[in-house]
Amino acid sequence: MLSVLIQTLNDEERLARTLASLIGGAVEGVVRDVIVCDTGSTDQTHRVAEHAGCLYVASGGIAAGIRQAKGDWLLLLEPGARLAEGWIDEVVAHTARQTMPARFSRARGSRVPFLSRVFSGNRALAEGLVISKRQAAAMSKNARSAEAIARGLATKRLDAEIWVAPVK
Repeated sequence: MLSVLIQTLNDEERLARTLASLIGGAVEGVVRDVIVCDTGSTDQTHRVAEHAGCLYVASGGIAAGIRQAKGDWLLLLEPGARLAEGWIDEVVAHTARQTMPARFSRARGSRVPFLSRVFSGNRALAEGLVISKRQAAAMSKNARSAEAIARGLATKRLDAEIWVAPVK
């Protein structure tokens, strides 16, 4: 049903936190596979991914990960982001009735004041992205990163929350 893609660069600790929040989705059968698309890590990111049962893609970037995804829908996340309880039902309902991409709502403790957001720059993947594999594959032809795929997309806002990854 859903493939999770996480693009990494020296993110072993952050990756572990994100993977922990996906366990419920795997148990429920919603998360079909998790693909870690690495961009040249020199830490133990590959070990974290392999120990968690993820497919580790060391070359080819996000496009290679999308090609290998088994799900019809993709969930793109930043390393360090954590999905809050209740995300599974919300994503299942969205993918059953929608064709447009969606983003999560920021968890209350993860919200940043307006002026801080304006001056710190906007990360397109900060709130995750649920997108059809077909649309992501088409966009990945011109995008070198998951961030580039997420940038500028019109999306629906999900009621489920995400704890945004801290800035590196």
